[in-house]
Amino acid sequence: MTNEEFIKQHRNENPLSLALKKVPEGVDLQWCLRQIEGYSIAKKKLPEWAGNENIWFPPKLSMEQCSSEATAKYKQTIAERLGSKLLIDLTGGFGIDFSYMAKNMEAAYYVEQQEALCNIASHNFPMMGLLNTKISNTTCEEFWKQYTEDAATAKANREKCLIYLDPARRNDRGEKVISINDCTPDVTYLQDSLQEYSAYIMLKVSPMLDIVQARRMLGNIAEIHVVSVKGECKELVFVISKETDKQQYYCVNLETRDKTFTTPLSATLEQADIASPTEITEGSFIFEPNASILKAGVQNAFAKQYNLKKLHPMSNLFLGNEPIEDVPARQFVIEQMSDFQKTNLKSFMQDIRQANLTIRNFPSTVDDLKKRLKIKDGGNIYLFATTLSDDTHVLIRCRKYN
Repeated sequence: MTNEEFIKQHRNENPLSLALKKVPEGVDLQWCLRQIEGYSIAKKKLPEWAGNENIWFPPKLSMEQCSSEATAKYKQTIAERLGSKLLIDLTGGFGIDFSYMAKNMEAAYYVEQQEALCNIASHNFPMMGLLNTKISNTTCEEFWKQYTEDAATAKANREKCLIYLDPARRNDRGEKVISINDCTPDVTYLQDSLQEYSAYIMLKVSPMLDIVQARRMLGNIAEIHVVSVKGECKELVFVISKETDKQQYYCVNLETRDKTFTTPLSATLEQADIASPTEITEGSFIFEPNASILKAGVQNAFAKQYNLKKLHPMSNLFLGNEPIEDVPARQFVIEQMSDFQKTNLKSFMQDIRQANLTIRNFPSTVDDLKKRLKIKDGGNIYLFATTLSDDTHVLIRCRKYN
């Protein structure tokens, strides 16, 4: 039996169970187990790749660290909008981002210092229809040194060149790091040289990164993309360019109906004065901005754009009189509200045994408040425990609108 036959026969089985079984002669069990494990991850994370039986998968860590198909396709749209025709990926990895961004390029360089990943890329890229790629098994610093030795050619290609980096977020001891200059490579050290020979640099970083700190460390930021998938913030993508007449936030929530929210980089949290409502009435709407808007810190710009009022300066919940189509937020219709006086709260909660509870600017945890209210998770009732502009603590009962 060949490795391919064994993988096809067992690809939906548990690798741990397979490891204990006797395998047919000629089967490289460790290789096959890696492929089966990789396929199990790819089914959800990379469905197009999982659907191609000829793909080779890397070890589990590389599978866990690589971009999802959804976020890779989003970066492809950025590259296409920028009009780039030459891609240089200096941190190739498994090559997911590279494979999507390279599709419409005239030429694309994949640079990776691990020989095993280069071998996998050499096999996979033709299987994905990528015939315009060049693979370099070296460090990004060494590749860049060689690339810029012919300065005239490098400068001639500058206007069509997009450099992509996804720096490793682990140090020499295998510990996770977040700050840009703690990652490998250190983009702040390379930036000047990279910009001399490229129109754009696209940098993917951890969603945990402090955006304000990153803006201080990086120069010439043209765009900041805060990328969420189904409400969970997955990554930050910076587009760096010397020639830009717009500096924009792009807050996206992939695989939802949320409209992309864009606003100038100058629209920081402190720069908009949003009014608070004088009263909250039944039938009004609560808007909870998506994770990308909250991460970017542009929720006040969101409120201003959609003409909403803010329940409290620190609550990040907004009030409107009517629903809004395609708004990048969850919408809820207010049914009832109570303060936390014992008698009022008892009457308010008398028919509620199950609810979806959210805490916003409120002195309790979700678990502690659920115990106090004696409710379980789930159902069609939504409760917001929050603070109003007069510092009153309230519980708002809603039904979900979208």
